[in-house]
Amino acid sequence: MPEVLLELVDRVAVITVHDPDRRNALSLDLSDQLVQAVRSAEDDAHAVVVTGAPPAFCAGADLTALGEAREEGLRRIYAGFLAVADCALPTIAAVGGAAVGAGLNLALACDVRLAGPKARFDARFLQLGIHPGGGMTWMLQRHTGPQAATAMTLFGQVLDADAAVRHGLAWERVDGGHEELVARAVELARPAAEAPRDLVRTIKATMRRTAAMVEHSEAVDTEIVPQVASIETPEFAAKLAAMKARISGHP
Repeated sequence: MPEVLLELVDRVAVITVHDPDRRNALSLDLSDQLVQAVRSAEDDAHAVVVTGAPPAFCAGADLTALGEAREEGLRRIYAGFLAVADCALPTIAAVGGAAVGAGLNLALACDVRLAGPKARFDARFLQLGIHPGGGMTWMLQRHTGPQAATAMTLFGQVLDADAAVRHGLAWERVDGGHEELVARAVELARPAAEAPRDLVRTIKATMRRTAAMVEHSEAVDTEIVPQVASIETPEFAAKLAAMKARISGHP
Protein backbone atom coordinates (compact mmCIF):
# COMPACT_ATOMS: atom_id res chain seq x y z
CA MET A 1 0.00 0.00 0.00
CA PRO A 2 1.22 3.54 -0.70
CA GLU A 3 2.47 5.06 2.55
CA VAL A 4 4.86 7.51 4.12
CA LEU A 5 7.38 5.83 6.40
CA LEU A 6 8.99 7.48 9.42
CA GLU A 7 12.13 6.15 11.09
CA LEU A 8 14.17 7.82 13.82
CA VAL A 9 17.94 7.34 13.32
CA ASP A 10 20.13 8.92 15.98
CA ARG A 11 17.61 11.74 16.52
CA VAL A 12 17.27 12.29 12.76
CA ALA A 13 13.80 11.57 11.37
CA VAL A 14 14.01 9.81 8.01
CA ILE A 15 10.74 10.31 6.11
CA THR A 16 10.28 8.11 3.04
CA VAL A 17 7.51 8.53 0.49
CA HIS A 18 6.92 4.86 -0.32
CA ASP A 19 4.90 4.13 -3.45
CA PRO A 20 7.60 2.85 -5.83
CA ASP A 21 5.15 1.35 -8.34
CA ARG A 22 3.81 4.86 -8.98
CA ARG A 23 7.24 6.47 -8.60
CA ASN A 24 6.10 8.06 -5.33
CA ALA A 25 3.62 10.38 -7.05
CA LEU A 26 1.83 12.52 -4.49
CA SER A 27 -1.77 11.48 -4.10
CA LEU A 28 -4.09 13.24 -1.68
CA ASP A 29 -3.60 10.40 0.80
CA LEU A 30 0.19 10.47 0.56
CA SER A 31 0.22 14.24 1.03
CA ASP A 32 -1.95 13.86 4.13
CA GLN A 33 0.45 11.22 5.47
CA LEU A 34 3.44 13.43 4.73
CA VAL A 35 1.91 16.20 6.83
CA GLN A 36 1.45 13.79 9.74
CA ALA A 37 4.99 12.43 9.39
CA VAL A 38 6.48 15.93 9.57
CA ARG A 39 4.40 16.75 12.64
CA SER A 40 5.51 13.53 14.33
CA ALA A 41 9.14 14.28 13.49
CA GLU A 42 8.84 17.73 15.06
CA ASP A 43 7.81 16.08 18.35
CA ASP A 44 11.00 14.05 18.80
CA ALA A 45 13.72 14.62 16.19
CA HIS A 46 16.44 17.25 15.87
CA ALA A 47 16.60 17.14 12.05
CA VAL A 48 14.66 15.61 9.15
CA VAL A 49 15.71 13.73 6.02
CA VAL A 50 13.10 13.40 3.25
CA THR A 51 13.51 10.79 0.53
CA GLY A 52 11.54 8.59 -1.85
CA ALA A 53 11.62 4.84 -2.34
CA PRO A 54 13.69 3.94 -5.43
CA PRO A 55 13.69 4.32 -8.36
CA ALA A 56 12.27 7.87 -8.10
CA PHE A 57 12.38 10.61 -5.52
CA CYS A 58 8.88 11.83 -6.40
CA ALA A 59 7.30 11.90 -9.85
CA GLY A 60 5.03 14.82 -9.00
CA ALA A 61 1.35 14.93 -8.27
CA ASP A 62 -0.69 11.86 -9.12
CA LEU A 63 -2.02 12.64 -12.60
CA THR A 64 -5.54 11.41 -11.83
CA ALA A 65 -5.72 13.58 -8.73
CA LEU A 66 -4.17 16.47 -10.64
CA GLY A 67 -6.64 16.18 -13.50
CA GLU A 68 -9.58 16.23 -11.11
CA ALA A 69 -8.19 18.93 -8.81
CA ARG A 70 -9.46 22.42 -8.38
CA GLU A 71 -8.14 24.91 -5.86
CA GLU A 72 -9.15 22.89 -2.80
CA GLY A 73 -7.62 19.69 -4.17
CA LEU A 74 -4.44 21.46 -5.28
CA ARG A 75 -3.97 22.98 -1.85
CA ARG A 76 -4.37 19.54 -0.28
CA ILE A 77 -1.65 18.17 -2.58
CA TYR A 78 0.55 21.15 -1.70
CA ALA A 79 0.06 20.53 2.01
CA GLY A 80 2.57 17.67 2.05
CA PHE A 81 5.57 19.59 0.76
CA LEU A 82 4.47 22.79 2.47
CA ALA A 83 4.64 20.93 5.78
CA VAL A 84 8.26 20.19 4.95
CA ALA A 85 8.87 23.83 3.96
CA ASP A 86 7.34 25.03 7.23
CA CYS A 87 9.15 22.46 9.39
CA ALA A 88 10.83 24.03 12.43
CA LEU A 89 13.71 21.55 12.17
CA PRO A 90 16.53 21.60 9.59
CA THR A 91 15.62 19.44 6.60
CA ILE A 92 17.62 17.54 3.98
CA ALA A 93 16.25 16.03 0.76
CA ALA A 94 18.00 12.82 -0.29
CA VAL A 95 17.17 12.82 -4.01
CA GLY A 96 18.08 9.50 -5.57
CA GLY A 97 15.94 9.66 -8.71
CA ALA A 98 13.56 11.92 -10.60
CA ALA A 99 12.09 14.90 -8.75
CA VAL A 100 9.38 16.12 -11.12
CA GLY A 101 6.80 18.89 -10.78
CA ALA A 102 5.37 18.65 -7.27
CA GLY A 103 8.24 16.27 -6.55
CA LEU A 104 10.65 19.07 -7.41
CA ASN A 105 8.66 21.22 -4.99
CA LEU A 106 9.17 18.58 -2.30
CA ALA A 107 12.93 18.70 -2.86
CA LEU A 108 12.94 22.50 -2.98
CA ALA A 109 10.99 22.62 0.29
CA CYS A 110 14.00 21.19 2.13
CA ASP A 111 16.83 23.37 3.40
CA VAL A 112 19.55 21.28 1.73
CA ARG A 113 19.48 18.77 -1.13
CA LEU A 114 21.82 15.83 -1.74
CA ALA A 115 21.76 14.28 -5.21
CA GLY A 116 22.43 10.66 -6.05
CA PRO A 117 23.93 9.71 -9.43
CA LYS A 118 20.46 9.10 -10.89
CA ALA A 119 18.91 12.31 -9.57
CA ARG A 120 16.96 14.44 -12.03
CA PHE A 121 15.41 17.82 -11.21
CA ASP A 122 12.60 18.49 -13.67
CA ALA A 123 10.03 21.32 -13.45
CA ARG A 124 7.82 19.75 -16.17
CA PHE A 125 4.78 22.01 -15.59
CA LEU A 126 4.98 23.74 -18.98
CA GLN A 127 5.32 20.41 -20.80
CA LEU A 128 2.11 19.24 -19.14
CA GLY A 129 0.30 22.42 -20.19
CA ILE A 130 -0.15 23.53 -16.60
CA HIS A 131 1.02 26.62 -14.74
CA PRO A 132 3.54 25.96 -11.95
CA GLY A 133 2.06 25.85 -8.47
CA GLY A 134 2.89 25.39 -4.85
CA GLY A 135 5.36 28.28 -4.89
CA MET A 136 7.74 26.53 -7.28
CA THR A 137 8.76 29.67 -9.18
CA TRP A 138 9.57 31.46 -5.91
CA MET A 139 11.53 28.54 -4.41
CA LEU A 140 13.44 27.75 -7.59
CA GLN A 141 14.55 31.33 -8.17
CA ARG A 142 15.68 31.65 -4.56
CA HIS A 143 17.79 28.49 -4.83
CA THR A 144 19.24 28.79 -8.33
CA GLY A 145 18.78 32.40 -9.42
CA PRO A 146 16.55 33.69 -12.23
CA GLN A 147 18.54 32.34 -15.19
CA ALA A 148 18.61 28.68 -14.13
CA ALA A 149 15.02 28.92 -12.91
CA THR A 150 13.91 30.26 -16.28
CA ALA A 151 15.85 27.59 -18.16
CA MET A 152 14.18 24.88 -16.10
CA THR A 153 10.67 26.34 -16.00
CA LEU A 154 10.23 27.85 -19.47
CA PHE A 155 12.84 26.04 -21.57
CA GLY A 156 12.40 22.55 -20.16
CA GLN A 157 15.97 22.09 -18.97
CA VAL A 158 16.44 19.12 -16.62
CA LEU A 159 19.34 19.14 -14.18
CA ASP A 160 21.21 15.96 -13.36
CA ALA A 161 23.18 15.60 -10.12
CA ASP A 162 26.28 17.40 -11.35
CA ALA A 163 24.34 20.25 -12.94
CA ALA A 164 22.24 20.61 -9.78
CA VAL A 165 25.40 21.05 -7.71
CA ARG A 166 26.86 23.44 -10.28
CA HIS A 167 23.76 25.66 -10.20
CA GLY A 168 23.40 25.61 -6.41
CA LEU A 169 20.30 23.44 -6.38
CA ALA A 170 22.06 20.59 -4.54
CA TRP A 171 24.78 20.73 -1.91
CA GLU A 172 26.69 17.70 -3.18
CA ARG A 173 26.54 14.59 -5.34
CA VAL A 174 26.60 11.31 -3.43
CA ASP A 175 27.70 8.28 -5.42
CA GLY A 176 26.32 4.85 -4.58
CA GLY A 177 22.82 3.54 -4.07
CA HIS A 178 19.84 4.72 -2.07
CA GLU A 179 21.18 3.46 1.26
CA GLU A 180 24.43 5.34 0.82
CA LEU A 181 22.54 8.51 -0.10
CA VAL A 182 20.30 8.37 2.97
CA ALA A 183 23.26 7.48 5.18
CA ARG A 184 25.13 10.54 3.92
CA ALA A 185 22.08 12.71 4.61
CA VAL A 186 21.89 11.37 8.19
CA GLU A 187 25.63 12.00 8.57
CA LEU A 188 25.22 15.56 7.31
CA ALA A 189 22.44 16.07 9.87
CA ARG A 190 24.58 14.80 12.76
CA PRO A 191 25.77 18.20 14.11
CA ALA A 192 22.14 19.32 14.39
CA ALA A 193 21.17 15.96 15.90
CA GLU A 194 23.87 16.26 18.56
CA ALA A 195 23.15 19.90 19.43
CA PRO A 196 20.49 21.08 21.91
CA ARG A 197 17.14 20.76 20.14
CA ASP A 198 15.84 24.19 21.20
CA LEU A 199 19.02 25.84 19.95
CA VAL A 200 18.70 24.14 16.55
CA ARG A 201 15.08 25.24 16.19
CA THR A 202 15.90 28.81 17.26
CA ILE A 203 18.80 29.12 14.81
CA LYS A 204 16.62 27.93 11.92
CA ALA A 205 13.89 30.41 12.90
CA THR A 206 16.47 33.21 13.02
CA MET A 207 17.85 32.29 9.60
CA ARG A 208 14.35 32.53 8.17
CA ARG A 209 13.99 36.03 9.59
CA THR A 210 17.40 37.33 8.54
CA ALA A 211 17.11 35.92 5.00
CA ALA A 212 14.78 38.75 4.03
CA MET A 213 16.74 41.53 5.75
CA VAL A 214 18.70 44.21 3.95
CA GLU A 215 20.60 45.91 6.77
CA HIS A 216 23.44 44.20 8.63
CA SER A 217 22.48 46.04 11.82
CA GLU A 218 18.99 44.57 11.71
CA ALA A 219 20.46 41.07 11.58
CA VAL A 220 22.74 41.85 14.54
CA ASP A 221 19.75 43.04 16.56
CA THR A 222 17.75 39.97 15.60
CA GLU A 223 20.49 37.56 16.65
CA ILE A 224 21.57 39.21 19.90
CA VAL A 225 18.63 38.16 22.09
CA PRO A 226 18.72 34.42 21.30
CA GLN A 227 22.53 34.49 21.39
CA VAL A 228 22.55 35.90 24.93
CA ALA A 229 19.92 33.35 25.94
CA SER A 230 22.06 30.51 24.58
CA ILE A 231 25.13 31.74 26.49
CA GLU A 232 23.15 31.42 29.72
CA THR A 233 22.25 27.74 29.19
CA PRO A 234 23.84 24.80 31.06
CA GLU A 235 24.69 23.21 27.68
CA PHE A 236 26.90 26.15 26.73
CA ALA A 237 28.57 26.16 30.15
CA ALA A 238 29.40 22.47 29.79
CA LYS A 239 30.81 22.88 26.28
CA LEU A 240 32.85 25.91 27.34
CA ALA A 241 34.31 24.02 30.29
CA ALA A 242 35.19 21.07 28.06
CA MET A 243 36.88 23.34 25.53
CA LYS A 244 38.92 25.10 28.22
CA ALA A 245 40.00 21.70 29.55
CA ARG A 246 41.18 20.60 26.12
CA ILE A 247 43.11 23.83 25.59
CA SER A 248 44.80 23.55 28.97
CA GLY A 249 45.60 19.89 28.38
CA HIS A 250 43.60 18.66 31.36
CA PRO A 251 40.88 15.99 30.97
